[in-house]
Amino acid sequence: MTMESLATGYGLIEGPVWRPGRGLYFSDVVNGGVFLLSPSGAGSTAIPHRRGIGGMALHATGGLVVGGRNIAFKRFGGDDTVVLLDSAALPGAVGFNDLTTDAAGRIYVGSLAFRVVHGETPKPGHLHVIDLDGTMRTISDGVMLTNGLGFSPDGTRLYHSDSRSHLVRVYDVRADGSVGGWRPFATVTPPAIPDGLAVAEDGSVWVALADGGVVLVLEPDGSERARLPVPLPMVTSVCFGGDDLRDLYVVTGSRGGPGPNCGTVYRTRVDVPGLPRPLARVALPS
Repeated sequence: MTMESLATGYGLIEGPVWRPGRGLYFSDVVNGGVFLLSPSGAGSTAIPHRRGIGGMALHATGGLVVGGRNIAFKRFGGDDTVVLLDSAALPGAVGFNDLTTDAAGRIYVGSLAFRVVHGETPKPGHLHVIDLDGTMRTISDGVMLTNGLGFSPDGTRLYHSDSRSHLVRVYDVRADGSVGGWRPFATVTPPAIPDGLAVAEDGSVWVALADGGVVLVLEPDGSERARLPVPLPMVTSVCFGGDDLRDLYVVTGSRGGPGPNCGTVYRTRVDVPGLPRPLARVALPS
């Protein structure tokens, strides 16, 4: 399986999300900005400057929901920022990392209780859901370093990477969007770290292994199906794209690579289509 390099020169790429007809959005956490890579390979800046974006989702009104110091909506072609959830509203939270959406358009996001890149002492964060009316609920806790999130094809299970604990959690999802207690879905042997993830149409879970140099493909029961080698070790996230959702986009950071800005977007063809990511439909504050 060949990993085709599409774009490089970034510090720490995160948050890939596919927009049909337009291409792949991704962020550079350390250097700032959100970028769009078109299906033809042309690159452009979608959101300048903003640092710390670890997760993104498309919103039904035409824009991106982005993480970082807060959860915010940025309209395509506009300069305004609409804050959906501020870390100041959550005691102990310093920001947010990866996020996803369910079929109804709710936003699921993990909060951070320490500044990872500053080397602060790790503290557990939480998992939250932003409901369609814009209100927030905290639905799980004890997450040492929240990362990738994704739903099973039928929406009844939520997968969640806890990087510092070297495991992927799974929760049973209730009809109101809350979750039951978590249980281990898969464990990852150090030094590899479970990071971003995506779910395929057949229920398999595709997990980026930071410092592991691979994408780990897990069966719906958590057993290992395959490992896809990646040229750089800091594999941070994955996203299905292309017209048939069989293009797997793999993004990386620079750690362990040949230079400080060698983060790269790769693409490879896979034999199972991914699930389309639902649009966020959370009400925007006026």
